[in-house]
Amino acid sequence: MTPMWPGRSAIESPFARSERRPTAASRTAAPSVTIIVPTYREVENLPHLIDRLAQVRDAAALPLDLVIVDDDSQDGSAELVAARSEAWIQFVVRRGARGLSTAVLDGMNHARGDILVCMDADLSHPPHVIPQMLAKLQEGADFVVGSRYIEGGSTSDDWGFFRWLNSRVATLLARPFTALQDPMAGFFALKRETFERGRDFAPVGYKIGLELVVRCRCERVVEIPIHFEDRQFGESKLTFRQQLLYLRHLRRLYIFKYGHWSQLIQFLVVGGLGTLVNLLCLTLLVGVGVSVQSAVAGAIVVAMCFNFALNRRFSFAQARHGSWVRQFLTYAAASSIGALVNYAAALLILRYAPAHLRGAALGGIAAGTAFNFLASRYLVFRLAHVRLASNERSTRS
Repeated sequence: MTPMWPGRSAIESPFARSERRPTAASRTAAPSVTIIVPTYREVENLPHLIDRLAQVRDAAALPLDLVIVDDDSQDGSAELVAARSEAWIQFVVRRGARGLSTAVLDGMNHARGDILVCMDADLSHPPHVIPQMLAKLQEGADFVVGSRYIEGGSTSDDWGFFRWLNSRVATLLARPFTALQDPMAGFFALKRETFERGRDFAPVGYKIGLELVVRCRCERVVEIPIHFEDRQFGESKLTFRQQLLYLRHLRRLYIFKYGHWSQLIQFLVVGGLGTLVNLLCLTLLVGVGVSVQSAVAGAIVVAMCFNFALNRRFSFAQARHGSWVRQFLTYAAASSIGALVNYAAALLILRYAPAHLRGAALGGIAAGTAFNFLASRYLVFRLAHVRLASNERSTRS
């Protein structure tokens, strides 16, 4: 068991509310600030992060405390923090739970400040902009994000193309929820009352900021520019599994915000991703010398398989336990008919509006997409849907 010291504690249950809250008297003074930092094996970064926060705390004369929520790293982090003996630091060890998003929620519930700030431990986020974030909250913002992608923001020069592309695609997928340019940011601030009006938290993966924006119903969201540094010590926790968890997280948020429309939105998002896969595959096949006709056919097949896999896993997740072979054959047949519907609709529009070629193409795409969605919903995954509906009826009766 990791030893505990004054100001350091351990929590077992996720999302447990802290008993400690700002008093009425403290709210009349300058708002207190709690920085929440989730950690797992970040012992090399912690002394640098604490020193930087101490500089901001002293320079701005902020009533600032720090809550480090550690997922039982057992890497010396607890001993390192204890040896420093700063009274404004709490070291919280979570046992039996692991994950950045839930660690942040636990930290916010454990915090004592009027304002809650979340940042990473890997030194990628600049603490010196925290006073600017607080000023935006005082001006009426619900949620303030340290952004890489607005004017004045930047990232380290050694970001590769695929890392940049991954971030941009993830941002595009979050567009139905927020107009933020950097909704993936892990550096943000909000008032305690904003956090406490949130409900039904169900985070999975690492994008807790988007979770809070949606479930706390933040309307006045503001971004300030930051420079995002690459990690210098330790290893990145971003893996392919985390990216899949992000898709699961998006699905939960779609259902929370859009209810019955969520399946259609997910279907359209998957279709958009499938279009990108199609274009990428087509470019690669042509680039290696495959004939155009064969490349087009190959790209369509790859995109169809991609769309089927994602729709089965996310858009129509209730059906993923059925026979995937039968579902795939039905999906392929329905998609083929959808392509014919697309073609016929475009020709029909051109018959009455021959001068509007692009409009006819878009109309055909819309008709084909609508057919594919209805076919997927009521033919490809119909058996699971009927069983689910009958189970619901028997439960209600």
